Amino acid sequence: MSGSKPDILWSPHHPDRYVICDSELGLYRIGPVGSAETKAGTLPLSEETAATLLAINSDTPYMKCVAWYPKHEPECLLAVGQANGRVVLTSLGQSHNSTCKELVGKEFVPKHARQCNTLAWNPVDSNLLAAGLDKHRADFSVLIWDISSKFSPEASVTAEKIRLSSVDLDSSTVVTKPLYELGQNDACLSLCWLLRDPKLLLAGMHRNLAIFDLRNTSQKTFVNTKAIQGVTVDPHFHDRVASFFEGQVAIWDLRKFEKPVLTLTEQPKPLTKVAWCPTRTGLLATLTRDSNIIRLYDMQHTPTPIGDETEPTIIERSVQPCESQIGSFAWHPSSQNRMVVVSAANRVMTDFTVFERISLAWSSTTSLMWACGRHLYDCVEDGADGVESMIEKDIATKMRQRAQSRYGHDTVQVWRNHLLAGGNDPQLKSLWYDLFYILQDMELKLQGNKQSIVYSGIKNIVKTSSGTTESRRCWSGSDRQTDVPRYHSEERCLALRLCGWISRGPEIDVETFLRSLEQEREWERAAAVALFNLDIRRAIQILNKGATAEKGDLNLNVVAMALSGYTDEKSSLWREMCSSLRLQLKNPYLCVMFAFLTSEPGAYDGVLYESSVAVRDRVAFACMFLSDAQLPRYIDKLTIEMKEAGNLEGILLTGLSKDGVDLMESYVDHTGDVQTASFCMLKGSPGEVLKDPRVQCWIENYRNLLDAWRFWHKRAEFDIHRGKLDPSSKPLAQVFVSCNFCGKSISYSCSAMPHQGRGFSQYGVSGSPTKSKVTSCPGCRKPLPRCALCLMNMGTPVSNCPGTGKSDEKVDLTRENKLAQFNNWFTWCHNCRHGGHAGHMLSWFRWDHTECPVSACTCKCMQLDTTGNLVPSDSS
Repeated sequence: MSGSKPDILWSPHHPDRYVICDSELGLYRIGPVGSAETKAGTLPLSEETAATLLAINSDTPYMKCVAWYPKHEPECLLAVGQANGRVVLTSLGQSHNSTCKELVGKEFVPKHARQCNTLAWNPVDSNLLAAGLDKHRADFSVLIWDISSKFSPEASVTAEKIRLSSVDLDSSTVVTKPLYELGQNDACLSLCWLLRDPKLLLAGMHRNLAIFDLRNTSQKTFVNTKAIQGVTVDPHFHDRVASFFEGQVAIWDLRKFEKPVLTLTEQPKPLTKVAWCPTRTGLLATLTRDSNIIRLYDMQHTPTPIGDETEPTIIERSVQPCESQIGSFAWHPSSQNRMVVVSAANRVMTDFTVFERISLAWSSTTSLMWACGRHLYDCVEDGADGVESMIEKDIATKMRQRAQSRYGHDTVQVWRNHLLAGGNDPQLKSLWYDLFYILQDMELKLQGNKQSIVYSGIKNIVKTSSGTTESRRCWSGSDRQTDVPRYHSEERCLALRLCGWISRGPEIDVETFLRSLEQEREWERAAAVALFNLDIRRAIQILNKGATAEKGDLNLNVVAMALSGYTDEKSSLWREMCSSLRLQLKNPYLCVMFAFLTSEPGAYDGVLYESSVAVRDRVAFACMFLSDAQLPRYIDKLTIEMKEAGNLEGILLTGLSKDGVDLMESYVDHTGDVQTASFCMLKGSPGEVLKDPRVQCWIENYRNLLDAWRFWHKRAEFDIHRGKLDPSSKPLAQVFVSCNFCGKSISYSCSAMPHQGRGFSQYGVSGSPTKSKVTSCPGCRKPLPRCALCLMNMGTPVSNCPGTGKSDEKVDLTRENKLAQFNNWFTWCHNCRHGGHAGHMLSWFRWDHTECPVSACTCKCMQLDTTGNLVPSDSS
């Protein structure tokens, strides 16, 4: 290899040794950095490994190719092909094996001198060594030598002895008679033995790829191609071969040797080497001239339908083991995806591992799986209580659990749906209470279209407000009149009902609402609502009750005491202290109570913009204490804020209108909760909301999620629920059985109807009129196909099919009468078009039959049905 780029050969026996072939042979041992094997003067290959030079062989000049003996003994025997065509056996290091001593120095000389291009040891019969030579007139270019053969003098070799004596060689170590001579009048550029048969040799000749069979050397199988260089067999797929020409790689299948099965992307520069990875299936590495990168082609066979043929999928990527130009590389024979590269200029070597592509797969049940190399990793969401408290569950997990609890399906007590969702999400609680109050008020009448007003939310309700009256009330239980004005109108009362503060009726009575808050132990909120209704005595009573309740907060007594000292004098010490200290209160409702008492009339920013207070309570407060000029401005501002944040509490303001869809879109963008969006929008006005493409998208995505989770029963329930709320969503008939002759639909109901003709009695036979089996098309009267099992025409009910006369089967026939009509349905295989009654076909495949019941058909009908064997996850 003088004057050419170096090459690398890994030892077939020692995983830590390799040879660098250049003008001389150098044997190296690779080991971890700092180990006893790596001494001073070692060559670093990577951060973890270094190489130690063990031996150098300079006895074989003019090297063109090198091949390592495949057997364990002798362990360091190499064959060197030279520029004059000779093949020399040499060794690295000293070996005490007698066989090695006999073989080292042995030469195999062709009849005519020409360059030896390639060498290949037979992997099974290791005595056979194939050599590929340049063309010389009518001489053979593929010579197969037997390294165990002895020199036998012949009369015709006298001239050869004279030629050999000029270089002072021992004639006893020279072999001039090859065991086989192949490839006459041609040149051989590359060779490899086929792993599937040790008697077959694949050679890249001058204009074709040829397969020679040593059992019949007079014939060969060949294909004309330019891709004749670097032929190499895939060690994992013995029928797959790679070769190249210039910058293009061809992949061949020896079973279909007429043309390449695949041609890789052509590179701008000529290729110098291609090699299959010995530890990884279908991974091919290529190197181009004057390049510092190695291109990798990962060939993956995709599953194909029966009878179809397709090319394998190729994933191409590049790796850069080092900065300098690469002279050659070699895969490690056993270490996964590991290679050593050597630079072209100076023997700088690099130990490099090609990292596998990581393939991710995320199941619909939120378990994550990824593959890296030969390892498969599975990651599932941890169900430990401690972890759940720190890490919020993924929204897909939440929706899956809610679907199992029939979340959204409670149409009577709509507010209970938030309990089906876990009851710990304040936004969902507010949403379902809003929907409950909206649907509860649907029967009330106002001027105009009441239904559309309720659906449009408080934002539009307050805009239609008219006839607002202003009043000033005394504090409840006191004769002292407050200077706080309150506003009343029919629309404001409707808004208070939607907020849940008051119930139906002309009187504004919040006592029912206060009792419900006390039952839920929301003492601070109840006290604030009582205070906003100017009942300071009731607020103090609620605080005292909360302080004395089980696990109550004793600090509520202190707040009640402070509240009891209320005075409306603007310059009083009480007002001054409450204004400065109220912000130190941790509970927002206690804070807004003192903000209300210390605020000027009409200036309630301390209450209205306290974000920790529920939106419904702030809106109800605004409806009571803001004027007609202030109220719409505040509601509009709060609506914009809710829409930007995607806060479901804003549904109270927007209603189930276009603004509500905008708010829900923001919520879905923030959370991905299409489940809540679907159920919520189904409660809206069908004409206004459900036709919105965004709503349809959420509904379809949720249906697809249920199908992906295999919640087919849940999805069917959702479709029924959707059909009740939106009649326009009921799908039309999409599949029907049509006649092969006239194309008209065939209804099973026609086949089940009693025959309308005359009975048997008019023919002299007593009995009831017959029931028609309708075995023909109602339109053209042509016969229908027959069931492949019972051989009765389709349209005949299963219960009418005759039995075989056995008593047990007669019992089964009577039992069939009680089954659903699904057994009578038409069913057929989409591949072979054979079929029959659904009940019969299910019974056939249930008894471990895989093939079609038609005797002459070999179709694997049930195996083609990928979803037929799946069991619904919600079947329990």
